[in-house]
Amino acid sequence: MTGTDSPRTPEPAVQVPTRTLVEALIRTDHTVDTGELYAIAPLLGMTDQQVRLCVKRLVTEGRFTQEGRGRKAVLRATGATEQTLVPDVEFVAHAFRQDAGLAPWDGIWHLVAFAVPETARTARDALRAALTRLGGAAVQGGLYISANAWEPYVEDQARHLGVLDHLTLLTTDNLRQGDEHAPAALARVLWPLDEIADRYQRLAAVARPRLRRLQEDDGLPGPERLTIAVELAAEFTRAMEPDPLLPPELLPQPWPGTQARELVAQCWTLLEEHTKGSERASLFQLYRDVLRPAAADS
Repeated sequence: MTGTDSPRTPEPAVQVPTRTLVEALIRTDHTVDTGELYAIAPLLGMTDQQVRLCVKRLVTEGRFTQEGRGRKAVLRATGATEQTLVPDVEFVAHAFRQDAGLAPWDGIWHLVAFAVPETARTARDALRAALTRLGGAAVQGGLYISANAWEPYVEDQARHLGVLDHLTLLTTDNLRQGDEHAPAALARVLWPLDEIADRYQRLAAVARPRLRRLQEDDGLPGPERLTIAVELAAEFTRAMEPDPLLPPELLPQPWPGTQARELVAQCWTLLEEHTKGSERASLFQLYRDVLRPAAADS
């Protein structure tokens, strides 16, 4: 068998929680067509029963209201849901700007120190979780660091938790742990870069064959296109959530995140080009809003 006759490597399967499927299919008018939901679910290995139970839970939790029944129903996202569904476009846009070399590092480390009393243990734990979510790394107990100017986000979280008075914010261009002071070496110690790189390699492995399918067949049925969109969104989120978005100067090169995001961007461009406006989920608009400014700046 020649190389050209060799069968293609199967596309890696993507695990998409049922809740993620529902949220990914919210359209720009904040509704979900359940007929579309049931059509795409089996393409992702989900049963009708799983979909029904998930819809019931989301309605019970007050995240959606339901008009109609079964496959002809329409789900409408509540105000609280609208606020929590959209990933932080600012951070995603920043990642693409870094990839394009438009956000060079200024050599400044940003540190947050806190001493929240035991009586506010819940708020203290929530603050630690928030700092990690914002890309911070623990230097030692009560001291977190970022290579990005995260102060406005940290202050917002601390104010929300009622612990702003317990914070100290500082910056430095002279950081050393033991005898190590090289910034890239410090980044390798402080953040789990190998694990983050593995997630991006997984994202690239998912995106690459789906991009090839989109390039070779611009007449894919609507459910198949939306299935690809949902799979990409789920895997993209898994890769991006633990990423501290370190500047390229602190990362091993070539960095897998750059290639993975480029593959996803190409997929999203093709998905939008060949999807009718009435069929587009709101996440199409989200990624369009992120990618167009990055392309314009480059």
